[in-house]
Amino acid sequence: MSAKAISEQTGKDFLYKFICTSAAVQNRFRYANVTPETDLSRLAVEHPWLLTERLVVKPDQLIKRRGKLGLVGVNLDLNGVKEWLKPRLMKETTVGKAKGILKNFLIEPFVPHKQEEEFYVCIYATREGDYVLFHHEGGVDVGDVDAKAKKLLIGVDEKISEDSVKKELLTHVPNDKKSVLASFIVGLFNLYEDLFFTYLEINPLVVTADGVYVLDMAAKIDATADYICKSKWGDVEFPPPFGREAYPEEAYIADLDAKSGASLKLTLLNPSGRIWTMVAGGGASVVYSDTICDLGGVDELANYGEYSGAPSEQQTYDYAKTILSLMTREKHPDGKVLIIGGSIANFTNVAATFKGIVRAIRDFQGPLKEHEVTIFVRRGGPNYQEGLRVMGEVGKTTGIPIHVFGTETHMTAIVGMALGHRPIPNQPPVAAHTANFLLNSSGSSSTPASSRTASFSENRTSVESSPAKKAKTGGPLAKAATLFSKHTKSIVWGMQTRAVQGMLDFDYVCSREEPSVAAMVYPFTGDHKQKFYWGHKEILLPVYKNMGDAMKKHPDVDVLISFASLRSAFDSTMETMQYPQIRTIAIIAEGIPEAHTRKIIKAADEKGVTIIGPATVGGIKPGCFKIGNTGGMLDNILASKLYRPGSVAYVSRSGGMSNELNNIISRTTDGVFEGVAIGGDRYPGSVFTDHVLRYQDTPGVKMIVVLGEIGGTEEYKICQGIKQGRITKPVVCWCIGTCATMFSSEVQFGHAGACANQASETAVAKNSALKEAGAFVPRSFDELGEVIKSVYDDLVAKGVIEPAAEMPPPTVPMDYSWARELGLIRKPASFMTSICDERGQELIYAGMPITEVFKSEIGLGGTLGLLWFQRRLPRYACQFIEMCLMVTADHGPAVSGAHNTIVCARAGKDLISSLTSGLLTIGDRFGGALDAAAKQFSKAFDSGMLPMEFVNKMKKDGKLIMGIGHRVKSINNPDMRVQILKDFVKQHFPSTQLLDYALDVEKITTSKKPNLILNVDGFIGVAFVDLLRTCGGFTRDEADEFVEIGALNGIFVLGRSMGFIGHYLDQKRLRQGLYRHPWDDISYVLPEHMSM
Repeated sequence: MSAKAISEQTGKDFLYKFICTSAAVQNRFRYANVTPETDLSRLAVEHPWLLTERLVVKPDQLIKRRGKLGLVGVNLDLNGVKEWLKPRLMKETTVGKAKGILKNFLIEPFVPHKQEEEFYVCIYATREGDYVLFHHEGGVDVGDVDAKAKKLLIGVDEKISEDSVKKELLTHVPNDKKSVLASFIVGLFNLYEDLFFTYLEINPLVVTADGVYVLDMAAKIDATADYICKSKWGDVEFPPPFGREAYPEEAYIADLDAKSGASLKLTLLNPSGRIWTMVAGGGASVVYSDTICDLGGVDELANYGEYSGAPSEQQTYDYAKTILSLMTREKHPDGKVLIIGGSIANFTNVAATFKGIVRAIRDFQGPLKEHEVTIFVRRGGPNYQEGLRVMGEVGKTTGIPIHVFGTETHMTAIVGMALGHRPIPNQPPVAAHTANFLLNSSGSSSTPASSRTASFSENRTSVESSPAKKAKTGGPLAKAATLFSKHTKSIVWGMQTRAVQGMLDFDYVCSREEPSVAAMVYPFTGDHKQKFYWGHKEILLPVYKNMGDAMKKHPDVDVLISFASLRSAFDSTMETMQYPQIRTIAIIAEGIPEAHTRKIIKAADEKGVTIIGPATVGGIKPGCFKIGNTGGMLDNILASKLYRPGSVAYVSRSGGMSNELNNIISRTTDGVFEGVAIGGDRYPGSVFTDHVLRYQDTPGVKMIVVLGEIGGTEEYKICQGIKQGRITKPVVCWCIGTCATMFSSEVQFGHAGACANQASETAVAKNSALKEAGAFVPRSFDELGEVIKSVYDDLVAKGVIEPAAEMPPPTVPMDYSWARELGLIRKPASFMTSICDERGQELIYAGMPITEVFKSEIGLGGTLGLLWFQRRLPRYACQFIEMCLMVTADHGPAVSGAHNTIVCARAGKDLISSLTSGLLTIGDRFGGALDAAAKQFSKAFDSGMLPMEFVNKMKKDGKLIMGIGHRVKSINNPDMRVQILKDFVKQHFPSTQLLDYALDVEKITTSKKPNLILNVDGFIGVAFVDLLRTCGGFTRDEADEFVEIGALNGIFVLGRSMGFIGHYLDQKRLRQGLYRHPWDDISYVLPEHMSM
């Protein structure tokens, strides 16, 4: 949501910090906060003015009319405040229908003043601008300010002035106070704009000879502007409405939501309730809550929430386990029900999200059975059949009653089943598999309908269009009546290849002559071509770095589909409107600040551009054009008959519910003519009537369906249009959110605009008004399909609609990736891996999540054990590996590997090249003796040779014993690296048979020559064999295999890489120049015949 209420203390903090006015604002930052944790004896130490001032104390918990409720203590000293708090702090009180605990109080200085010094001021946002309300009589008895107050509208992008404030608002204010008030109101308005407030009320505002005092304040800010205002806001806490506790689980989900591109919402209404919901989609979540309340479940409804926007499996798991944890904390005598519902998804992979829910159900299967939980599931969308199958399977394997339904069942039917109002079908009809829709039902492989011999890239001479015309000279442009046709061309902003491919597949099944996407714009790459499919063949679409190039090269484009992020959507949309060829813009992003959206709307109105969105999936015109992911994947396009036009046009706010309407309308009528989801924000770019009037003027549309919503008053314009005779076609309308009036405290639903600020904005009031005006209004969403069918059948009977014969659409091959996702095909993998998996929410090393790797503190040695040996090694083994890396890290600059690295670094090469030149020297002669030593000693030991026999055999064969011998070290000058390792191995390894054997060999070789010692390579080699054979993690064959495939040399390579990198950095730091070897260190030995 966008507009969120803040505490009075937070609001005043913002005002005192950032207001810019010549008026003397008094008592800045003079307030003290009291909570149950506050030490009242220390309060005066932190705020000394508490001992010298008369005081006011009041709760700061979003409670309206505190004075009328007796919740303000006035003109008290500190002891009086303490006495006033005693019967109130942590006590339950009732405000309206809400019961809550008083636990947060504000103490401020008492301001003595006269009644005539009290004023009322309020600023609030509307679609057309911001209203400033002012009344010269403020205070607790101000009454109906909407009727009394003077109003000044500051339009979008307009500036406020002191002169206009004095002229329009301060006509009844004494002259000596006008300048002070005008300056303060101007400063307040500028603060309101700069800090993205959406509502700011001060009552009373006291003006005395000393200055201005802000006594009581209520405010809301646009939370979506956090990325703009973070430096000024800081970390804002948004308190819950009075009567609802702030639960840690809500904060946890809010944190998940903030870190995710998806939408995750949770509000706890009654943690003891028996009806719990886990609904996909902002609109659908409201519909399910409505239906539960309509069927008498309001007192047992435990939560409101939604998940949408394609959350990952892990995010869905985290969300689901939070719900399941909450609902299994206390038992209910009647057991509990969990409703996992949703509309038909547009782009969310249902099976993928259900995997997360299934994981959570498995984890909580014990508590779920103990609490007698029954689960009801209804869902549709991409891969929903697999999701439902998996959900059904988990019910069978866990013994939890899980009833599963798909798109063949009305969306809210499971609520009636869960609450016992309708029977549960024994065997619900199973919809065909996703893939079945993509097969040619006629059995013919040919493509029916129009021919495609002409190239899609050829320019056509004429384009069907509905150009905008100026209404009058110098006035705003009129908007197009027809947004989309069979020839509409678009540009897609953003690298949304899946959405573009979906649009091209839709074009193909609609038998369009050319693709509807002409180009893409993506500023983060250079100009290039992107590959897509057009039916069976591959095509290339251009991708441009900047908008100007795209517009210049594609003058026939008149639609822009913007997948820009919430941060860049405003700038990119304003830039797009500089090009007169663009008549329609769809803005997909959710979370654009309302102030930015209103600027977009103003510019669009001036230029005659139709805006769809923000916070939308878009819209669809069957047989012609679809925006992005609208309508879902091809299976839903075909199932809902969206490849050809019907007679019914609809408009909704919700994207998910628009797809549900596609389903309902296709099942009850001849199908959809056009459908638009205007978006869930408070100020959508276009409103219901914009589209309803277009439909009224479109001959092909015979009836209109509107899915309205709580919040705003746009539906009343439809009432007005019907009453005035401007709308004559049948209108079926239902406003969702009827449950809001039944809740004891305010609930912000999934859509930012779904919040009633007055009685007329409630869904109940709007449904009543629509019915009175003559619209067809069902009794509930459950009956919406029946009413649509009834109106449609009547139009058919009257001959207004003549249903056309069905024509089979062309077939489109399924994408390989999607076919594999559905399990329809299999293909041998190009690679196999068994050590790491990065595909999930968390990186996994050999079965161990990365978080567990760190929690277990297995260190680098343990990590190496996971990745190299696929085992969780014992602690001593991990330590030994780390010691080996330490002792092999470096052995000075003179050895061949280090020498090569240094020469390469001094030649100006980069780190990778220099490191590689050093590593390439590693082999049997330098550093590569670990594997060879391990193999030689293991073979001799395993064959039963005595150490002397082994030495003699190697001598006889003329072979060196690998791992024996050192250029510098000897029996008399031992290598301390070997000594350190030997001490550790002897102390910690369970057995050292091979090491002991190698040490016996060393005794023989050093008796012949003192430097034929067991060197560090040989020691690590034989000790590692002992480790693999005796640590308990490997069979003998596995241990021998690791030696055979070269795992031990990896220890030296990894360790010595650290040293080589060190030498590289050292040479760069010392700024050493190109190395040239000195002549006097080279023996030039030329052939004798050449020197004569």
